[in-house]
Amino acid sequence: MNAPTAAAHLLPEIKLRDVPQALIDALQARFAAQCSLAQAVREQHGRDEGSLQAPPPSAVVFAESTQDVADAVKLASQYEVPVIPYGAGSSLEGHLLAVQGGISIDVSRMNQVLSINAEDLTVTVQPGITRKALNEAIKDTGLFFPIDPGADASIGGMCATRASGTNAVRYGTMRENVLALEVVTASGEVIHTGTRAKKSSAGYDLTRLMVGSEGTLGIMTEITVRLYPLPEAVSAAICSFPSIEAAVRTTIQIIQIGVPIARVELIDHHTVRMVNAHSKLTLREEPMLLMEFHGSPASVKEQAEMVQDIASEFGGQAFEWASTPEERTRLWTARHNAYFAAVQSRPGCRAISTDTCVPISRLADCLLESVDEVEASGIPYFLVGHVGDGNFHFGYLIDPNSAEERTKAEAMNHTLVARALSMGGTCTGEHGVGIHKMGFLLDETGTGAVDMMRAIKRALDPKNILNPGKIFAL
Repeated sequence: MNAPTAAAHLLPEIKLRDVPQALIDALQARFAAQCSLAQAVREQHGRDEGSLQAPPPSAVVFAESTQDVADAVKLASQYEVPVIPYGAGSSLEGHLLAVQGGISIDVSRMNQVLSINAEDLTVTVQPGITRKALNEAIKDTGLFFPIDPGADASIGGMCATRASGTNAVRYGTMRENVLALEVVTASGEVIHTGTRAKKSSAGYDLTRLMVGSEGTLGIMTEITVRLYPLPEAVSAAICSFPSIEAAVRTTIQIIQIGVPIARVELIDHHTVRMVNAHSKLTLREEPMLLMEFHGSPASVKEQAEMVQDIASEFGGQAFEWASTPEERTRLWTARHNAYFAAVQSRPGCRAISTDTCVPISRLADCLLESVDEVEASGIPYFLVGHVGDGNFHFGYLIDPNSAEERTKAEAMNHTLVARALSMGGTCTGEHGVGIHKMGFLLDETGTGAVDMMRAIKRALDPKNILNPGKIFAL
């Protein structure tokens, strides 16, 4: 395997395309108050939660319907100006940056549940609705949408990045849970992919093509996803371990013997300390697994007992069980706030986040070698992981004004990705490629596969206006 390219982490040279005044005038005429040129609004839509920076878009269109999106794209196509879809702004890899200039299309006002088909376990929504709002809207049906990337991301953004998260070990990722889409193409045409049926053999799988395309092939305006019955019983538990290795070995054995655990999250001792300070908790400051079990009361009890026995073999102790919604929320709030707790632990820092994923059999090797490397670096960090599916995150907490710290952190990121790829893994388990991982994609898939992706992009977006400069360079 080739080593990752030296420029894999660098922001591509920014070559802004001209945004003619005629386009701005046309957008203002069509959208009136829905089109903003305010500097603060443009800057908000020109950054995400990652560490890369670029100039903001020239205008922001707040779409309220599929027709709004189609009209904005048609105008942009007429002037060959880039359009960048925007949902909740929670992405990490530069997906929202206007690296070639252009206009941002904000779909956050398209936040409605369009239809609930409880008998078929499906719901159709607009892209701007967030995962929490969706579950709030369907709570009376006895169903829920399980994909939980941590942040309260929009469903459209989760589709675009093929997100997963804490429940993926049991319920899968967005790839498995999106059934159908309405999409605005690069010409402004509205197309539909997939159906509400559980399966189909009709032609190319355009739904899967769009899911994970990061806004480079179309803008999603309606999304149909799978729902699941709320489990009859839910129990959560935390367990502390003497070492990260013990926690990881426990996880591997849980998965390999087939325990149908719903969530199993790793939090290292640094992160537990940060979370305690941020959320005013008193968790033991040792490596910890945070687990959740779904099913009937009897099956949940059986799963929990099996996991406790396995954990005990590896030195797991201080089990704390949470069966009420309030107790579970307290534990999961600690996990979901880990990123913000870490960033606040070093005021003014930015986090360079990793999300490699490896086969479960290689998880311990990859994770432990990576821990040794970052400990030796002197860079502050946090570590959390959806370790049930081999996915883990380092957050290197760097001073954004220190070129030395950024270089050191990016070098560790390079080494980590190379390590994961050598073990049969991937450079990105859930954040997507965006800008930050463009070089890594080439290392992972090879020139032929990236050339095929380029061919698809050119065929569907010949003017290269849909979120250009992301995933790969044309």
